[in-house]
Amino acid sequence: MHFLSPVLENYIANNTEDEPILLQELTRETHLKVIQPRMITGHFQGRVLSMLSKIINPKYILEIGTYTGYSALCLAEGLQREGELHTIEVNEELHRMQSKYFDKSGYGPQIKQHTGDALDIVPNLEQTFDLVFIDAQKVNYDSYFEAVLPKTKPGSIILSDNVLWSGKVVEPLEKSDKATAALLQYNQKLKEDPRVETVLLPIRDGLTLSRVR
Repeated sequence: MHFLSPVLENYIANNTEDEPILLQELTRETHLKVIQPRMITGHFQGRVLSMLSKIINPKYILEIGTYTGYSALCLAEGLQREGELHTIEVNEELHRMQSKYFDKSGYGPQIKQHTGDALDIVPNLEQTFDLVFIDAQKVNYDSYFEAVLPKTKPGSIILSDNVLWSGKVVEPLEKSDKATAALLQYNQKLKEDPRVETVLLPIRDGLTLSRVR
């Protein structure tokens, strides 16, 4: 499902800050070498993530779902000078590409890569995170949320990506579609959960912004 016409999408991109050259290079390499390159964050949403991070100016960022590192690099743009970004990816084959671009960006020393299941890794992290970005297996979104919440503080921001799921959240639900079912429950939970205040933004495939109370 296209939420906006291609003409409007191009207009929005053309009137948004330009995509950094390094991220253009990462996009090209992702499309050439990685399966499902459409999973990359992309120009417009990447600039949104960058802007939110710069507004928050976090000391500690947690990302669940690194993929090839595009969103991590966008989020790193708002890090404090002594800050750290911890990013978790289950696919170890992507580690080398991530490292390559992290190092080229200059944020390499501040980005801590973790490979494995986020539900095993997050409980062992010692930091309290100012900004969290969830963009991994949709069926686990609720579990990720519950894992990261104890690692936040009042005022921390939790971003959840792909919450509109190509419009499937407003279409008849197929019994075999576990991802959409999980997102429907997750979206409703965030709206009703007294521990956070939430707004669902119609950015790309849906981006939820939740503020910890």
